[in-house]
Amino acid sequence: MQETPKIRVLVVDDSSVMRRIIATALTKNPALEVVGYAANGLQAIDRVRELQPDVVTLDIEMPELDGLSALREIRKHNQSVAIIMFSTLTHRGAQATVMALTAGATDYVCKPSAALGSTGQAFQVLESELIPKIIGLAQRAMRRKTPRDVPTAPKAAPAVSLPLPTAALAAERTAGWRPSQLPAASTALPASDRTAGWRPSQLLASATAPVAAVVIGVSTGGPMALKQLFAALNAPLPVPVFIVQHMPATFTTLLAARLTAVGVVTVKEPIDGELPQVGVAYMAPGGQHLVLSGNAARVSMGLTADAPRNSCRPSVDVLFESAAQVYGEAVLALVLTGMGSDGLRGCQQIKARRGQVIVQDEESSVVWGMPGAVAQNGLADRVLPLDKIAEELSYRTRRRTSLPSLP
Repeated sequence: MQETPKIRVLVVDDSSVMRRIIATALTKNPALEVVGYAANGLQAIDRVRELQPDVVTLDIEMPELDGLSALREIRKHNQSVAIIMFSTLTHRGAQATVMALTAGATDYVCKPSAALGSTGQAFQVLESELIPKIIGLAQRAMRRKTPRDVPTAPKAAPAVSLPLPTAALAAERTAGWRPSQLPAASTALPASDRTAGWRPSQLLASATAPVAAVVIGVSTGGPMALKQLFAALNAPLPVPVFIVQHMPATFTTLLAARLTAVGVVTVKEPIDGELPQVGVAYMAPGGQHLVLSGNAARVSMGLTADAPRNSCRPSVDVLFESAAQVYGEAVLALVLTGMGSDGLRGCQQIKARRGQVIVQDEESSVVWGMPGAVAQNGLADRVLPLDKIAEELSYRTRRRTSLPSLP
């Protein structure tokens, strides 16, 4: 029986004490191997090229070259390695982390304020937050690595990544992708239909009403995905947008500002009781659930500190479930990259009310946990690569009649 290769980790931190603490914690896990160290960004760039690690833990504030600058240089030559930023829970640390996440960092871990002076606290953070993230991200990073780990021309991902009938798939590949050219993937059919074979008359476009609101759920890899999505929109959507990104307070504020700066849509954190405006995107503040109430004619946004759902606050399920209640069939849900399954129950309620659901495909996701859970449960009307989603959202939110069924 072939032994599973260990996950190779490069530790980058200007503090020799922190490097030792990180290495000690990581080597206690039999799945991990520390293959090298770096004390600043310049060394990190060299070590990544030399050692080809699967994961890099990258401190932000370092001499000679900081972590953000090192990240940008590493990403010029290496897109596959998972890079986890070490951030402090300060405004400056949060700002640098958000910049890093929208520049290509895979994820982040917050250092407790006393971590450098308390070995016990540091070990607790590493064992409960850093190690699970390393293990969760490494498999994806290792699978994506090219032989020389140099940039390659991106492969065109199919517009629907779940199985389609041969004739329909061939037609789509020949004609080229168009927004909503094909209906839901065949996994949305009952099991008996999937077994017997797909027939065009069995599949109808899911939309039954014009879209009145878009709700988005995202986690690991989300800041970069949201940046790409909002930068690709040519105009604000003609409906309000509501977003849950798993992040702490301050981080969400800075991320909203960053998304506003890169695109044409204003992204902001809402105030409790605020009425949503068309064309504006509202991001749930870190540490608070975003809940919609009222009816489609008059919607109000509420912020609550209720118990976490799926260990998350804000929670995608909380937002999606309230959107299903308020908007019914007029809600369009989008689930992007993220670990876990937050959003699954919310999508079930949206589909029960004949709303629409789009998910990001596995190939373009950092982690296909959240979107994968929705797709694998047959709830996705479309499974799309990230670079096709902006056009799809624009098409569906501007459509004023139901999509026709296939002949």
